[in-house]
This record gives sequence, C-alpha cells and structure tokens, in this order.
Amino acid sequence: MSNEWLTPSHFVILGLLFGFAIAHSGLAALRPRAEKLVGARLYRVFFALVSLPLAIVLIIYFINHRYDGLQLWQLQGIPGVEIAVWTLSAISFIFLYPATFNLLEIAAIQKPQVHLFETGIIRITRHPQMVGQVIWCVAHALWLGTTFMLVTSAGLILHHLFGVWHGDRRLQARYGESFETLKSRTSIMPFLAIFQGRQTLDIKEFLKPAYVGIVVFVLLLWWAHPILIRATGSIGW
Repeated sequence: MSNEWLTPSHFVILGLLFGFAIAHSGLAALRPRAEKLVGARLYRVFFALVSLPLAIVLIIYFINHRYDGLQLWQLQGIPGVEIAVWTLSAISFIFLYPATFNLLEIAAIQKPQVHLFETGIIRITRHPQMVGQVIWCVAHALWLGTTFMLVTSAGLILHHLFGVWHGDRRLQARYGESFETLKSRTSIMPFLAIFQGRQTLDIKEFLKPAYVGIVVFVLLLWWAHPILIRATGSIGW
C-alpha cells in the first residue's frame, strides 16, 4: 500500500500540539514561582498571551487539514450520525469548560487562584477537561474518519493524560493532605467514585448560570460553525 496518504500535515499537527503542550504545561508548572515574582494577575495575562495564539493556530490548521490522509470510514450522511456527533460535542463542552465558572479570574479581573473543588462536575470526574477532550475526539473522529483526525486525537489525548498526572502533582504539592482527602473521594474515570459509594451526585449543583452559558455557547457554535469553516479556509496554512 502506498504511503502517499501520510501527508506532512500529520507531522505538523503533532509538532503544533507538542509546542502547545510544552508552553501550556510548562507555564502551569512555573505558576507558583512566577506569581510570587510578578503577581497572579500579570502572570495570568502572560499565560493567556502565550497560550491563546498557539491554540488559535492549532484550531485553524486542524480545520484546514481535517480531511488530510487516508479516509478510514465515511459515516456522514447516515441517519443519526450528525445528531450523535453534535450531542457528544455538546457533552464534551460541559466537561471541557468547568473553568468558565471563574470567568473573572480567567480574565484576571479577580485574582486568579488554584481551587480545590469537590462539587458539580468534579463529583463525576476529578479531571473533567481530560474526559471532555476524549469525548470531543471521539465525536470528531466519528464524523471525519481520517488518519489526520486520529493523529490529532492521539496528540490531544496524550497531552491531557499528561495533564492528569501533572495536575494531581501540582495540587498535591500545594494542598498536601487536603488533596489526598479529595483524591480518596473522587475518581479520574467518570462516575467511578459514585458507583463505588465514595461520592454522591447532587443535581442541584448543575443548576447554575454557568451551565446555561455553556448551552448558549454550543448553540452559537452550531450556528457559526459554517462561518468558522469558511473563514479558516481563507487562510492558506
């Protein structure tokens, strides 16, 4: 079988993901020391100025090359597939963006802090962003079916799995025994701690404006998706 399907874009996306992972995780690791030097707000601004451009480049390059490589399956057009992909994507955002509950901290309007939560989505999984990323990758791999998408998914998931280890390590260093207590009552695998009786699920904790914001965001994304595809297509990357 010819390997002409293995386009350079497969390696470029891995390089972009690797660069983003080093910048994002590296800056997270430096946060305790850096905040003592320049302050929490200024460091958050610096973190955003580094991370956001890299993320935007990644998104544009991914959209423009999403059909590169070998087409392993083609499920588009099959009844129910599109709604399944959008449903999975919507669920992934619920897990991916728990940080939206602290928008003022993200924007450095309030002093950014490292929180030790055990409510809401954390009852389901201690690492919701990793779970959300896996769900997002499954949804888009189902829709696209290309080797480029699988390579992208592998890079994203590996980065988030590293983030699980790295995040726990940083919380352990900061909170010590308090984190060990939280760790004993939560799980990485979704719903595992609940099934084992170590945790309970409180639906009322999900009835908050932040979740309404996520729903609105998903609806706006659904509406703007074709516009976003056309806009990125005009960039020759």
